[in-house]
Amino acid sequence: MADNQVTLDGGRRYKHPEMKKISKVGEYLVAGSGEVAPCDIAQHLWVPPTMSAKDRKDTYHFVIAKLMPSLRKCLEDNGYDFNEGKADGKSGESRFNLLIAANGQIFDIADDMSVCMSDAGFYGVGSGSPYALGALYGGVKPEKAMAVAERIDVNTSGPFQKEVQYKK
Repeated sequence: MADNQVTLDGGRRYKHPEMKKISKVGEYLVAGSGEVAPCDIAQHLWVPPTMSAKDRKDTYHFVIAKLMPSLRKCLEDNGYDFNEGKADGKSGESRFNLLIAANGQIFDIADDMSVCMSDAGFYGVGSGSPYALGALYGGVKPEKAMAVAERIDVNTSGPFQKEVQYKK
């Protein structure tokens, strides 16, 4: 699930039905937070590789070995500078995060293209995610967790988008 608000520096809030935070990109679902440009590139310009039957047997390896190099190249080809901010000491700050669903599994992708998975199966990115994740760990359903985040975080608001992907 995702909320429907984009907040830029200075507190400018944007909402529009065409600005979806979860996009179907080929056979994948891609959601993002943080800098808008890399999220837009990943969700609208990236043409990811297709998974083979062999790739589906080890989706984690496929994501690291094939999907992330493809995404990195697309970001670079479209002007994203992975080194920006490193010279001025801001390299410790996360610039963007993506959640990518591949073959029914969710992968948390950091701005350095590192790939992580949660054994609990709960994922969240964006400023409202700590509240939503806390609610999920507390036992509420995703819809209620998003409502909790919306109530507490000024950068989170509905309507909420829900997408589902199953393993093939």
